[in-house]
Amino acid sequence: MDPAPVAQAFSPTVTALGIWLGALLTLAIYSFLYRDNPIYKLAEHIFVGVSAGYYVGVTFWDTAVPKIWQPLFDPIAVGRDRPDWLVIPPALLGLLIFTRFFPRAAWLARLPICFIIGAGAGVAIPTAVQAFVLKQVSSTMVSLYPHEAGQKVAQSLIGGAQNLLLIVGVIAVLCYFYFSKAHRGALGVGARLGIWLLMIAFGATFGNTVMARISLLIGRLRFLHEDWGPMVGLGPEMARGLHAQPWRFAVAGAILLALLALLVRYERRAAARQPEATEVEE
Repeated sequence: MDPAPVAQAFSPTVTALGIWLGALLTLAIYSFLYRDNPIYKLAEHIFVGVSAGYYVGVTFWDTAVPKIWQPLFDPIAVGRDRPDWLVIPPALLGLLIFTRFFPRAAWLARLPICFIIGAGAGVAIPTAVQAFVLKQVSSTMVSLYPHEAGQKVAQSLIGGAQNLLLIVGVIAVLCYFYFSKAHRGALGVGARLGIWLLMIAFGATFGNTVMARISLLIGRLRFLHEDWGPMVGLGPEMARGLHAQPWRFAVAGAILLALLALLVRYERRAAARQPEATEVEE
């Protein structure tokens, strides 16, 4: 039997189930806007569990198989004519991490952790110094009159003003973080200017973060409106959906009412437990 027709037949059903599952989990997460509740906790645990399982699978197939299994037992798949026995020591070190589950041998897990921290520090420290120290220092060493051939004087003056603002900003922020001397006189003026510049930078960063979160919200709302809405008789095809297939709207309404009923029941049970907890504390 050819599996292709079977897969094609089940494809719309699987897609519809995926959309329904995504919509219900989205609404469950947004129920936290009301308050912390079991529905939100269930969706949160599902998200954490699925994410952990997904990354375990990705790590296994993208790291363990091509870097350990294939070099040892299928060298042709990685372009070698013989097994690569040099992968055995790092593989054994990796397996030692699992000794954390055995109390008597848990100390062996320190060996691979030492290698991981040492190698990570050796890679990260030079990169951080290059990116956050040397690069920043070199970017501050700019000309106050960056004139180029064929460039107008006004453009050079604007570029010089921007470079001057950059230099003054760096010096002002450094004045604020200089705590070996009281912030008085010229140092105090620079420190106060540094505070203003820091607040502007933090505000811009926070605004950028909020914009990113709003874009995620817009994406989920569009998913509910454009993908899930037509399936339940809402969205752009609301009128046709209500008349052609009213059961979709009825099913969606029943599910939402069930979720609302669970929230109300949880609220009442929480309110009933509160006086009991108060009496026990007294």
